[in-house]
Amino acid sequence: MAQYSAEVDDVFVALADPTRREVVQRLGRGPTSVGELAREFPMTLPSFMKHVRTLEANGLIRTVKAGRVRTCVLNRDRLALVDDWLEEQRAIWEERTDRLEQLVTDLMEEQE
Repeated sequence: MAQYSAEVDDVFVALADPTRREVVQRLGRGPTSVGELAREFPMTLPSFMKHVRTLEANGLIRTVKAGRVRTCVLNRDRLALVDDWLEEQRAIWEERTDRLEQLVTDLMEEQE
């Protein structure tokens, strides 16, 4: 569980930046070259590459170089970690609200 938690933490750290979230969102439509991606953001290429390296280091994207072109591809399996974590959180909160609802219902029945 600790390793799983660390992996989820890494994904959230990578997604904490709005530029990186936009990159992930864009790559959801399909692979794109770094140059094409960088044109969509108002920053220098070296600054943009820091975002690419962060996403790659945290496993959200992978890059493939063919000649002079580096293409970014989204790692959907890594995003599934967040979905799994959120599903666990939903289950916990639904259980808690179900218990709260039962408590309130029991209290109301006692008052009748």
